[in-house]
Amino acid sequence: MSRKAFLSANEAAAHGVRLSRPDVVSAYPITPQTTLVEKIADFLADGEADYRYMMVESEHSAMASALGASMMGARTFTASSSQGLLYMCEMLSYVSGARHPVVMVDANRSTATPWNIYGDQRDAFSMRDSGWIMLFVESGQEALDTVIQAYRIAEDPEIMTPVMVNLDGFTLTHTYDMVEIPDQETVDRYLPAFRTDNKMSLSAPKTLCQTVGPDFHTEGRYLQQAVFEKAKQVIAGADAEYGRIIGRSYGGMTEEYRCGDAETALVAAGSVAGTARVVVDELRRQGKKVGLIKLRSYRPFPKEYFAGLRDRFAALGVIDRSISFGFEGTIYSEVKACMYGGTKTALGNFIVGLGGRDIPKTQIAQMYDKLARMAAGEPEKEIQFLGMRWE
Repeated sequence: MSRKAFLSANEAAAHGVRLSRPDVVSAYPITPQTTLVEKIADFLADGEADYRYMMVESEHSAMASALGASMMGARTFTASSSQGLLYMCEMLSYVSGARHPVVMVDANRSTATPWNIYGDQRDAFSMRDSGWIMLFVESGQEALDTVIQAYRIAEDPEIMTPVMVNLDGFTLTHTYDMVEIPDQETVDRYLPAFRTDNKMSLSAPKTLCQTVGPDFHTEGRYLQQAVFEKAKQVIAGADAEYGRIIGRSYGGMTEEYRCGDAETALVAAGSVAGTARVVVDELRRQGKKVGLIKLRSYRPFPKEYFAGLRDRFAALGVIDRSISFGFEGTIYSEVKACMYGGTKTALGNFIVGLGGRDIPKTQIAQMYDKLARMAAGEPEKEIQFLGMRWE
């Protein structure tokens, strides 16, 4: 039987890990991820879980240990943040290229320099091409549920690809809300024990993390790309089945909120989507036809969905908590590329919340106001930094 508890998103994600029954957890602390792996250690110390808990000497070692354990057929978990995730960078492509379904949580945090411990999403997006499935969550409840779903997705025999679950640093990791914790028996119905042939075995020797020359390297990358295309259906299916068994689902790769008759809409990933929902409700009460699209899966990117939005809205804006220097907001680039080719929809990019700066409701309302002006034909800058001190 499920129960409710007052938890931070880090604690909620830790419960998701516990309920997923990992065999090995490799842990190295870094703010704001630290309390997550501490809670996982508490479960073991209190006799509420049974896994090998490895305290390693660096973030690089944490991912290397997770890879080694997965190569032996173990279900594995690790977590990191910011510079720690960047330090893991070398190992991320080893894990994905060798097709080992490690699951990790990234507590999203700004990267140096300027040095900053607060939350934005630049750390995750810097790992865009590492070959990991990348999911973003809005709340502590979604963090718990998505960690469990991540194992179901990663370990699907047709996928066998690692998954990174992203929680906004401090905004989620260290804030508390009521979270429903499913019981172990119900989760076991959803997530069976991990079984794989992609592992070390004396009875069936094979090479893992092998060297491949130019004659076959392209073929390996082609197979990875094909897996990400297949993962779109697997992510949607895993979320839908979670809804049938557990009672909660999140739309798969994207979730629309009050978009049915919307004239303008915003695209958001992570906790800011929760704030935007409140703003949408308020503007709807004022008679304004606005909507919200929550982006849950960044890799694979739901390109078919966004391609289908051509001309659906008069104006569409993208909230970015990251910027690709010399170009534009990271998510915005993807959305704009998908909608390329004859769309009449005005597109706007709002870059906010960098380094943990607040994104108040008034600022989101300002975005909708700018979109309304763009829809009416008034010229607006395509890329806008909002909330700067010298505005």
